[in-house]
Amino acid sequence: MTPRGWALLTLAGLVAALVVVTALLVPWSRPPAPRADQLAALRDLPVEQVARSREFRAALRPGGWAGLAIGLLVALALGLTPLGGRLVELAGRPFGGHWVAQAALGGLAVVLVADLFTLPFAAWRQAILTRYGLSTQGWTGWTVDLLKSYAISAVIGVVALLGFYTVTRLAPRWWWAFGAAGAAGLVVLLSFVLPVLVEPVFNRFTPMEQGPLRTELMAMAARDEVPVRDVLVADASRRTRAVNAYVSGLGPTRRVVVYDTLLREATPAEVTSVVAHELGHAKDRDVWAGTLTGALGAAAAVVVLYLLGSAGPLLRLAGVDSIAEPRAFPLLIVLVTVAGLVTTPVQAAVSRRVEARADAHALALTGDPATFEAMQRRLAGVNLADPDPPRWEYLYSASHPSTVERMAAARAHAREAGR
Repeated sequence: MTPRGWALLTLAGLVAALVVVTALLVPWSRPPAPRADQLAALRDLPVEQVARSREFRAALRPGGWAGLAIGLLVALALGLTPLGGRLVELAGRPFGGHWVAQAALGGLAVVLVADLFTLPFAAWRQAILTRYGLSTQGWTGWTVDLLKSYAISAVIGVVALLGFYTVTRLAPRWWWAFGAAGAAGLVVLLSFVLPVLVEPVFNRFTPMEQGPLRTELMAMAARDEVPVRDVLVADASRRTRAVNAYVSGLGPTRRVVVYDTLLREATPAEVTSVVAHELGHAKDRDVWAGTLTGALGAAAAVVVLYLLGSAGPLLRLAGVDSIAEPRAFPLLIVLVTVAGLVTTPVQAAVSRRVEARADAHALALTGDPATFEAMQRRLAGVNLADPDPPRWEYLYSASHPSTVERMAAARAHAREAGR
């Protein structure tokens, strides 16, 4: 069998594994709250809060969608014309056009050019966040965070690019197999190291101070049989008024993190409800599941890139002979960008189901649907979330159930429990 035949067979196996894992680990059977209950919850929210949230989201929407469109157009211009390949050549020319320089510097140059075109839309978003009082960060702090993000992405990108193009040179016929394994391994590695190496670059984390709240949270984790070393507090107030909490990491790097803004804005009972939701993610091993599906998806993406990149028309448009040469990196960017836009609704649907399961876990663990609903009201109010967003936008990109869905779910839980 030819390498292409093996690649097709491998892709079929990866897709089958991804479908099976997604079917088994994602709670597809959990139906959303009835629409009538959602509309009733919406009527109970303050009219002024709903209006301001929708005004805020409407202000963000043009820049957000325009940024996506411009990013796609720039990727197409660089990847489906010889322009991108020439940029890679230009970046490597001071080093004699060596493939290492083209892979590392050329790849970074392509990404930098694309980011420069979308930078105004990121600045627009920051301006709107500041105007509505959600951002507490000045332009200097915003710029510093942006440069930090670029630096981290550059380090990870250079390692990935050098690894990828080294493999393509050492195994020109079978690079897709080694590349798929490397991409999957990188996803797993980042799940371990990002919480301890990258997150502290942007926030300072301190253990929650001793007191009744910390005691209650640790006791709740013990009742839930979820091993948690500590609950950490992030100094998110340096850049935002938004309230949030999350669980990240695997094994020894797993942590439950709450924003200091959450401790400031919410009652202890509401904080307990939020942490119960995060314990649900840990209990159901959602980070593990996300890492596994991400690894399978990354491996499948590399094989797809090999199969699509070997197509003559695409190579001729890009002005390259092979997808495995550094000058073809802009073409890879096009394929990845389009794949990301196409798969966004699927990823969002999976995320909403997982988040809904964590909500159900929090309701069962705390037995306090009234506080859960109050917390959803507070989250929507402080974070200026549209409680019932446009359906098309919700289906395309919403990673969480809407506020009215979550409020309705709490009310349904209360009815079932006879409260």
